[in-house]
Amino acid sequence: MTPVLALVALISAFGSSFQYGYNVSVINSPAPYMQDFYNQTYWDRNGVPMDSGFQTLLWSLTVSMYPLGGFFGSLLVWPLVNNCGRKGTLLINNFFSIGSAILMGTSELAKTFEVIIFSRVVMGIYAGLASNVVPMFLGELSPKNLRGAIGIVPQLFITVGILTAQILGLNSILGNAKGWPVLLGLTGIPSLIQLLTLPFFPESPRYLLIQKGNEEQARKALQRLRGQDDVDDEIEEMRQEDRSEREEGQFTVLSLCTFRGLRWQLISIIVMMMGQQLSGINAVFYYADRIFQSAGVDSNNAQYVTVSTGAINVVMTLLAVFIVESLGRRILLLAGFGLCCLSCAVLTLALNLQTTVSWMSYLSIVCVIAYIIGHAIGASPIPFVMITEMFLQSSRPAAFMVGGSVHWLSNFTVGLVFLYMEAGLGPYSFLIFCGICLGTMVYIFFIVPETKNKTFMEINRIMAKRNKVEIKEDKEELKDFHTTPGGQGKTKETPNSEL
Repeated sequence: MTPVLALVALISAFGSSFQYGYNVSVINSPAPYMQDFYNQTYWDRNGVPMDSGFQTLLWSLTVSMYPLGGFFGSLLVWPLVNNCGRKGTLLINNFFSIGSAILMGTSELAKTFEVIIFSRVVMGIYAGLASNVVPMFLGELSPKNLRGAIGIVPQLFITVGILTAQILGLNSILGNAKGWPVLLGLTGIPSLIQLLTLPFFPESPRYLLIQKGNEEQARKALQRLRGQDDVDDEIEEMRQEDRSEREEGQFTVLSLCTFRGLRWQLISIIVMMMGQQLSGINAVFYYADRIFQSAGVDSNNAQYVTVSTGAINVVMTLLAVFIVESLGRRILLLAGFGLCCLSCAVLTLALNLQTTVSWMSYLSIVCVIAYIIGHAIGASPIPFVMITEMFLQSSRPAAFMVGGSVHWLSNFTVGLVFLYMEAGLGPYSFLIFCGICLGTMVYIFFIVPETKNKTFMEINRIMAKRNKVEIKEDKEELKDFHTTPGGQGKTKETPNSEL
C-alpha cells in the first residue's frame, strides 16, 4: 500500500461513497420538523392547512425519490465512464452533490419544499453514479493482493456516512427545527473537497491503456500508484486483457446480456445485487426502534440506540477490510448471507413470542445486531468488489450499469412494498427475507468462484469454463466451441455490438 494509492482511495470514498450513506439516513431524524415546514409553507401560500393525505404523499416522494434517482444515476455509468474516464466521472458527479446541497440548505429561506424533493432526485443520481464508479475506479487502481480490501473501502465510507448523519441528526445537535437545513446542506462539503483534490491523482491505468490506447500515461500512472519504476508485469497483464478484447469492442448493456461468454458473470451479479437489497436490511433498520422499545429502551433514548447500531455497522465493515484478503470473498459472502438468514428466522420466532416470553425481546435485539454484522461483513460490501473482478475492461462499465440498476431498483422496491408486507404479514415478513438470504447463499456456494489474489484474466479463465467457452491462449480470444458434423469446427462468439 503506497501513500498515493491510500490517499486516492480515501479521497474517492470520502467525497463520493460517504455522501451516499449520509443521504440514506439524513432525513430520518429531522422528519417531524421538515414535515412541519411543509405544512407551514403550504399554509403561508394558501391560507388553509395541508391535507394529511397530501402531506403523506409529499413525504413519501421526499423519501422515495432518492433510490429512484439512484436508478437513473446507474443508467449514466456506462456512457460517462467510457467517455470521461473513471476519475473524470467522479469530478463531474460532484456538481450534482454541490448543487443539491445548496438548494436543500437554502430551502427554508426560500420557503419552498419542492426544491427538497427535486434535490433528493438529483442526490439520488449522484449516489447512483458514486456507488458504481468508486468501486470500479478503486478496483482498477489496486494491485491484485489489495483489490478486495480497497474494494470494501467505499462500503466502509457508506456506513461512516450513515453513522455521521445519525449523530448530527440527534435532537441536541442538528436534528431540530433550526438545524435541519444545515444538516441537509452539509452534504456538499465532502464533494467540494474531492473536487479540489482528486485532479492531482492519476486516472485508472487500465482505462488509459486499454480504452484510450495511451501506454505512456498508463505507465506513469501505475508508477505513481505503486511507488516504483518497474511495473512491466502489470502493463503486460493489461496488454493481454487488451488483446483478449480488441476484436470485441466495448460492450453495451444489450450485447452484455446476449453474450454467452459472460452469461454466468451477469447472472451472478444480478443475484448478488438482488440478494443484497431484498434480504431486508432496510426492514431490519425500520423495525429496530420498535424492537429496542419492546425490550425496555425508553423512546427518548431510541435515537441513541440507532446510533449504536450504525457504529456496529461501521466496525464490522472495517473488520471486513482487514479479513477479506485472508479469508477470501466467497467465505465472507456465505458467512454474511448465512448469518442474515439465521437471524431473520430466529427474529420471526422472537417477535411472535415476545409478548408471552419476557426474554424474547432481548433475543430480538441479539438478532438485529447479528443481522447487521452479517450484512456488514459480506452482503453489503462484497458484491461490488465481485463486479469489478468478474468482468474485464470492455464489459465492466456495462456490468456496473446493470448491477447498479438492480441494486437501486431493489432498494426502491423494498421501500415501496415493505409497509404493505408488514401490515399484512407482521413479523412473518422476515421469513421472506430469510428465504431470499438462503437462496442467495445457495447460489453463491454452487456458482460464484473465489477471486482472491487472482488477476482479471485468471478470473476470466475460471468463468470461461462455466460458460462452456475457451480462451485461446495465443491471442487470448474468447471462443465458443460449436462442433461441426466432422467434430472439428470452431466459431467465435461475438457480442451484438459488432453485428
